[in-house]
Amino acid sequence: MEPVRTCIGSRRRAPRSSLLRVVARGDRVVVDPKAVMPGRGAWITPTVDAYELAVSRRAFRRALRLDREPDTSAVREYLERLRSGQDPARDLDTTGQAERLMDN
Repeated sequence: MEPVRTCIGSRRRAPRSSLLRVVARGDRVVVDPKAVMPGRGAWITPTVDAYELAVSRRAFRRALRLDREPDTSAVREYLERLRSGQDPARDLDTTGQAERLMDN
């Protein structure tokens, strides 16, 4: 049975494979499509609508336990590329990011 997570935007429960993991990196929130980056993560339905709900509810800050509102522009850009049919992971090197973060 596949794990179930809750979207921070819509608050709907869904299988982990249908959601997108995001992780805080300092004051920025970045996407973690392979769910391999270290640190506290949150899950969001991969749509701009869910993203906008999460922003309006200040859910990124709460879910990631941050002191202030983070920069979530990288998440929005990823979702825009996904919606337009481009390969959003093309510009991401999450494996390299994860390895660099674990070395620190």
